[in-house]
Amino acid sequence: MKQLLFATLLAGTFMNATAQNLKPVSYADGPQLLNGLVTENAGKKLPGVLILPAWKGIDDEAKDAARALEKEGYVAFIADIYGEGHIPKTNEEAKVISGKFKEDFALYQKRISLALEQLKKAGAEQDKIAVIGYCFGGTGALEAARGQLPVQGVVSIHGGLAKDPNRTNGPLPVKILVENPAEDQSVTPEQLQKLQRELNEGKADWQLITYAYSKHTFTDPKSPDYNPTMAKRAWQHTLLFLREVLQ
Repeated sequence: MKQLLFATLLAGTFMNATAQNLKPVSYADGPQLLNGLVTENAGKKLPGVLILPAWKGIDDEAKDAARALEKEGYVAFIADIYGEGHIPKTNEEAKVISGKFKEDFALYQKRISLALEQLKKAGAEQDKIAVIGYCFGGTGALEAARGQLPVQGVVSIHGGLAKDPNRTNGPLPVKILVENPAEDQSVTPEQLQKLQRELNEGKADWQLITYAYSKHTFTDPKSPDYNPTMAKRAWQHTLLFLREVLQ
């Protein structure tokens, strides 16, 4: 009964935001067309949040987050990382294409940077920008920090935490929040330990929150992993972090 109540409350938060529509934005990486989405408050001078979607590309969770962030006073832009003609239809396809971007992290960082430029064009204040990402996008949020992209903070939500062991640890001059489900089988204790070492060696201002009884996609209402209690807490932690770094 309690879980149902929390699910209703969280759904209500997003349903209240769905009155706003998201506007399509076309941009490009050379010949590759990219199709992002921006909130209706684009054009206003506001703090900005870049949303990096999960491994199947722009989905309902990313759209709901954008609408909810608009309600909180942010202009939000959802990045298209893969590009037109490359959106996966199955988990198998998503695993292959997301794996390519994890290997070619420089390309991933470039696509994030291009999306950040679109967020700025949409009115985001240049010194008040954060990145949040889900799953594969959570990996991207960490790549934004590793690439020292011009943002004030990043939030990795059930993201992949590992990186190529041949990559050295470097400075991480942004605030970092990692929201990690305790029962995420895609994240090993060793990966978590290496990430904490990387954050410390990078002199990052970082925080790790672990959510009990939660599997990988615990924040997605459409996922069998959905944990409404912990999803609600994670969203509140995200909002608290954004208020600290952007306002």
